[in-house]
Amino acid sequence: MITLTRDAWHAREAAHIERARELTREHRARRQRGEKHPVWDFLFTYYGYRPSLLERWHPGASVELAGAADDARGSWRWYVTGSASGSLTVDDAAFRREKRQIVRLAEIMLRRTAERPGQFDCFGLHEWAMVYRQSEHRHPQPLRLGTSGTDAVVDAHELRCTHFDAFRFFTAEAVPRNREPLQREDQAEREQPGCLHAGMDVYKWAVKLGPLVPGELLLDAFELASDARLLDMAAAPYDLSDFGVDPVRIETAEGKAEYVRRQRALAERSGRLREEILDASFRAPSVAAVL
Repeated sequence: MITLTRDAWHAREAAHIERARELTREHRARRQRGEKHPVWDFLFTYYGYRPSLLERWHPGASVELAGAADDARGSWRWYVTGSASGSLTVDDAAFRREKRQIVRLAEIMLRRTAERPGQFDCFGLHEWAMVYRQSEHRHPQPLRLGTSGTDAVVDAHELRCTHFDAFRFFTAEAVPRNREPLQREDQAEREQPGCLHAGMDVYKWAVKLGPLVPGELLLDAFELASDARLLDMAAAPYDLSDFGVDPVRIETAEGKAEYVRRQRALAERSGRLREEILDASFRAPSVAAVL
């Protein structure tokens, strides 16, 4: 058990809140103006986590916060009195018991994804497969190459998607073009660290693990998801020039090379972050007894 003085954890909490607010500042401003954004809204609508969630700092498991019982944190769920008078610590055993299924799923997805080699030959074509041979598509933004040009790019490639939550949005015509059919039941056996969406999902699992994950890692995961989302949409078939997004033209050899270079960098980051979250969340002695 690590003990943080009141001044130490207050400083970390304040830095965390400031960082979280800066990360969500533009989104909150757009929301107040009633504006939508085809790139960044996804991080809040698809995952369904409010910006305020990012502002709540947790120290993680096995950390005691001196003098925290007199703070607002004293009324938070999943906190109990620590060994010292007036201190608090995360009640990790109770959290794991009540959230047993999601904790187990998070660990399975993080570990199994980390254990596999990354695949770097999909070129972000999942977004193209979502509009394949469709006159109407999911976003109001126009297609860079038009409908026929977009379809031609898909026709010229083998689809190699490994992420079910992208595959499930493929058009009916695109589904049989994927290298392998994907099902929800097989997701844990298919996820691999080269996938941008698997990288974005590190943020999802960090949120699901709640107070077990130190706040700094949660924000690292959100930043990773943001950077992966940017590449995801830059390589998509949409014309996002009005939103300042330069396209990664994966229909060209140069665009493919750029995509893979950036994809590999994101995979390295997601790999490190998976290990850090696993270490922070599953190192406590109580884990074996509860799980």
